[in-house]
Amino acid sequence: MKITFNGSPGPTLGVEVELQLLDPETRNLVSGAPRIIAHEGGDAHIKPELIESTIELNTDVCRDVAEVRRDLEQRIGRLLAVCDELGYEVASAGTHPFAEWSEQRVTAKERYNVLVERCQWPARRLMIFGLHVHVGIESGEKAIAVFNSLTTYLPHLLALSASSPFFNSLDTGLTSCRVKVFESLPTAGLPYRLLNWGEFQRLMTTLVNAKAIESIREVWWDVRPHPEFGTVEVRICDGLPTLDDVVAMTAMIQALVVWLGDQYDEGNYLPLQRYWIVRENKWRAARWGLDADLIVDEDGKLERLGDDVGRLLETLDPVAARLGSRDDLARIRTIVRDGPSYLRQRRLYEETGRFTAVMESLVQDFRRGIPPAT
Repeated sequence: MKITFNGSPGPTLGVEVELQLLDPETRNLVSGAPRIIAHEGGDAHIKPELIESTIELNTDVCRDVAEVRRDLEQRIGRLLAVCDELGYEVASAGTHPFAEWSEQRVTAKERYNVLVERCQWPARRLMIFGLHVHVGIESGEKAIAVFNSLTTYLPHLLALSASSPFFNSLDTGLTSCRVKVFESLPTAGLPYRLLNWGEFQRLMTTLVNAKAIESIREVWWDVRPHPEFGTVEVRICDGLPTLDDVVAMTAMIQALVVWLGDQYDEGNYLPLQRYWIVRENKWRAARWGLDADLIVDEDGKLERLGDDVGRLLETLDPVAARLGSRDDLARIRTIVRDGPSYLRQRRLYEETGRFTAVMESLVQDFRRGIPPAT
């Protein structure tokens, strides 16, 4: 099966945000997506997800991070106006702290029904919400090289975005239980290491012919090449609570992809940790977040993950300056200093003893800085 990679001439961006729809009184999840989509008359940038309490917003193809911000401001502003009219609230985090997955309604689309029928319990538990960032790249061969190297930095991106400490009214003890829920699907989680674009095509052919998947869209790795869009798509991140956080993470991912791509173009070996180290580091990021002891070499040397993020930001700073996103990337330092969403959620629950207080805070966070729809 020949798969054509529709390469992008520059590091364009596309961002997808999966958002929680809430009852304004109980702050519980509510099946609002069908009404919102019907209200908006088929807007291609507003999409359903597996469960009806999720709404997904997609940007256009954007030239830079500033355009991503303008695009999302407009789309979020519109969504909030529609939700105010229809009687919903919106929040962004990797999980909802007290909603029950068994009570969620599956969206009436064939692909979701097939997924649930095939995977059963693991699919029914997918009451999770993430951020996906596409970065344009020139060729399939370059995409594979960058994709392989990006796995080294997935723990960093996960720890910074981690916002899912609670699930089904329990503190899971993790900073991101979302990734552990998602990993239960057979084609989700860490990707395989691939030699080149030809091996990617061979793998996809095998999976399709074996009826493991119907299309490449059903490979939900933490990072993956996207042939149709001509991008590398980073999917590891939990949902982030504010637009500023989303934009900052977008800036970091774009700078990271461009930095790795530059090294590829210059004929340098790209940074690449052993698979078993990446696997362990991802677990540590999901468990302890920025306080995790990151394995940095094959001798088992350890480094606090938050400190390693600081050094990575120094490396990416000149790349972000070139891309015009230096100020947005700098916000990552604020996340490191003040702590990601998982810390704030836990602190608020410890102070109040109420999961509803956590959700009230997330609702307020999401509206912050969004101008009224025009």
